[in-house]
Amino acid sequence: MANIMVQWILAASMAVLHPFFVSVIEINHNAKAATVEVSVRVFTDDLEKTLQKYTPAKIDLIQPKDKVFIDQQLTSYIGKTLRLKINGKPVIANYLGYEINKESVWIYFEITSIKTMNTLEVDCGLLYDFETNQVNIIHAKSKGLEKSYKLNHPQQTASFTF
Repeated sequence: MANIMVQWILAASMAVLHPFFVSVIEINHNAKAATVEVSVRVFTDDLEKTLQKYTPAKIDLIQPKDKVFIDQQLTSYIGKTLRLKINGKPVIANYLGYEINKESVWIYFEITSIKTMNTLEVDCGLLYDFETNQVNIIHAKSKGLEKSYKLNHPQQTASFTF
């Protein structure tokens, strides 16, 4: 019993001393609507600390004093750290908004006028400027196929063919 307790305390201590840093990026082609839907999920506190590096204004995603300012910061930061090419061409993702879900934040984008997605190239350095242990997991769906890839810092690129 004492051995189990010691192992549990050590495991809990390791989790506190060495937290994990991960984001999940979902990229889904919606053939019916001819759009690509992009969802980015990150830990709220990590994103707030990262955005805070770029502005003297207080960053608070949960209770923003100026929602327009926060939306601008998110659009700018994600636009610099997550770039996509669909069928070999760079695309612009339109920011739709964000929502808080417990300890994480979901940020939503949409790319219009994409009838087919045969190839997808992802250049993602999301939160690499915050934490060198950052891992970005990418899930991509098109033509009924789902593919995934894990980017470990400093690796930034992934390619998918459907």
